[in-house]
Amino acid sequence: MKLETFKFDIDADGIAHAIFDVPGRSMNTLTGKAVQDIIAITQEVASNEKITGLVISSGKESGFCAGADLGEMGNRAGAGGEQKKKSEDELKKEQFEAGFALNGTLRKLETCGKPVAVALNGLALGGGLEVALACHYRVAANDNPRIQFGLPEAKIGLLPGAGGTQRLPRLVGVQAALPLILQGESFNAEKAHSMGVVQELAPGAETVARAKAWVKANPKAKAPWDEKGYKVPGGVPHKSPGAGQVATMANMMLASKTYGNYPAQKNILSCIYEGIQVPIDAGLRIETRYFINTQQRPEAKAMIRSLFLSTQALSKGANRPSGFEKAELKKVGIIGAGLMGAGIAYEQARAGIRTVLVDVKQEAAEKGKQYAVRLVEKDISRGKSTKEKGDALLSLITPTTDYKLLEDCDLIVEAVYEDIDLKHKVLADAEAALGENAIVGSNTSTLPITQLSTPLKRKDKFIGIHFFSPVERMGLVEIIMGKETSQETLAKTIDYVLKIRKTPIVVNDSRGFYTSRCFGTYTQEGLEMLSEGIKPAIIENVGRQAGMPMGPLEVSDSVGLDTALKVGRATAKAVGFDYNEAPLGRMMAWIVEDKGRVGRKAGKGFYDYNDQGKPDRIWPDLNEQVEVKIDECPPALKKELTNRLLIRQAIEVSRCFEEGVIQDARDGDIGSILAWGFAPYTGGCVSYMDLIWGVPAFVAEADRLAEKYGERFRPGKLLREMAEKGQSFYERFPPAGEKKAAA
Repeated sequence: MKLETFKFDIDADGIAHAIFDVPGRSMNTLTGKAVQDIIAITQEVASNEKITGLVISSGKESGFCAGADLGEMGNRAGAGGEQKKKSEDELKKEQFEAGFALNGTLRKLETCGKPVAVALNGLALGGGLEVALACHYRVAANDNPRIQFGLPEAKIGLLPGAGGTQRLPRLVGVQAALPLILQGESFNAEKAHSMGVVQELAPGAETVARAKAWVKANPKAKAPWDEKGYKVPGGVPHKSPGAGQVATMANMMLASKTYGNYPAQKNILSCIYEGIQVPIDAGLRIETRYFINTQQRPEAKAMIRSLFLSTQALSKGANRPSGFEKAELKKVGIIGAGLMGAGIAYEQARAGIRTVLVDVKQEAAEKGKQYAVRLVEKDISRGKSTKEKGDALLSLITPTTDYKLLEDCDLIVEAVYEDIDLKHKVLADAEAALGENAIVGSNTSTLPITQLSTPLKRKDKFIGIHFFSPVERMGLVEIIMGKETSQETLAKTIDYVLKIRKTPIVVNDSRGFYTSRCFGTYTQEGLEMLSEGIKPAIIENVGRQAGMPMGPLEVSDSVGLDTALKVGRATAKAVGFDYNEAPLGRMMAWIVEDKGRVGRKAGKGFYDYNDQGKPDRIWPDLNEQVEVKIDECPPALKKELTNRLLIRQAIEVSRCFEEGVIQDARDGDIGSILAWGFAPYTGGCVSYMDLIWGVPAFVAEADRLAEKYGERFRPGKLLREMAEKGQSFYERFPPAGEKKAAA
């Protein structure tokens, strides 16, 4: 028996030991070769009379197995190639056999007639936990605080496809299993033991020996569901009123949270409901059919690509220019101790970077440090940190008014108000205080980087570093290249972003750059709908049901209606349009200037807000200025409004690609999800065009909307050319270093 991902031996008692150890990987995953090895091991254990039982363990210190190899799966899912022409029945049979390969093998292992145990020294997630669940006995390490178990497939648009939806509910009951599978929750060894997911806890060094002892003592072991008289804990829906109520409530809760946008969760619920009512062999076949259905959905392909593959790649610096040594940033200055500056200072200190926090008054600088103090105290109160660790973190932040303290900084981030004259002065003063090799960065959200660099002598070392608020909770940083910014400066800036554990995207200079520019189209379209007489509650509900975190009117309140009015007037003036005479312009002037409602910061805008800053209700008097013409929303209208809200954003994203603002499809997707919350089930704005619609169909729909609602929906030259050639954005704008498709 030749194995590539397992080591295999048989001891004097006839107990086989299979050690999972994928070569060249820091963590085991279920690659195609690993699955083939499991098939071979199962056949050997079942057929070899000298083998009395099997123990499976890991050869990696990192844990047992992180699940399926999503790199392999993503390449298959996102390839977009045409399959060979086959009959529908042939294709379905082939797909089922491929999908059932591991599921069927694990069932053969489970029913091989010999005891099988697994020693879990670290994490077992997804397919890794499913392999463990197919074993008769599970021993987990109780001295590894980082050990985690779970079935997280739903988080990337999939469902467990190797028995997870069938074995876990049979082991712990439907009610306990549902949230773990639907939400992809992970749990530690103690919870796994208390639930019955693992049967024994032991020191990590003893898990294999304990597993072997159990195998030796239980020669006729079976899975619980193969024992005569087995009953599912808590009952099954069609026989137990309690279990039936769980299924009904789960369906209602799922609909209220996902709005039907996530096929995986719906299929998981169906899979468990149907599978739990039949013998496990039939249940596993049901699971495989739902798994194939889910895997083939565009949402799954998009979510795997963006939420796993692209996010993982960018979080490791995949968009970093090659040829430059990794920068070791030991000291970084922050100029401006307001909300953004204070948040950046905290994140730097959390990453172990000495931080100088500068403001015009010492009192303001000290106040900025207090932001970090509050966050540290909160972590200590919740048991997430200790006083010693908190004091060490805070000792890294030095509040000051003295620019001389910046002289040995490796980088500074200017984070003052969005006023170009103020920024020019601050940046020039900072550059004068810094060494020649230091990088000067600006945390601006809209002002062009090249324009900001005007007073600087070393323009090649100037770059935009755009954080999002609140900094400690937002995982994205938008890096903006000026016309003279060097590749070395970009490389060092990416090193900085990675050091503070954020995900960088890289864009080129433009007013509003990528994220601010595209984000604004969502709120603009919501305001257009309002000015058309669509009931505000309909607009808000459709926005949320489309997958956005908030309705467009609530987002407008959060940004500030006074800001929206100012931007609207400036934009209209730039294109020679009289904003004040348009219905939208009149409405915005009325609500801001006549009624003084500027948004959440004032406690009143489109919404009335409570003392905690939470929206209480949509302002009833809004109807004074806006005549409601549409107060019902049948399915056809919901679909139309959803398309308007999402396509309007995607059109602006396509324009950013056409204008060279953004040049990597991954940056476009991840930026849209992490920066402004574009519907995650789509995989981001780019995958929304590529996979959810397909570029030709997207262009056709955008043209239809343009004819009906205005030129803001009109596709540009790039989209039309891509539609004609059948290109996707991931073909036209692939990661750096990959061969680009012919333009």
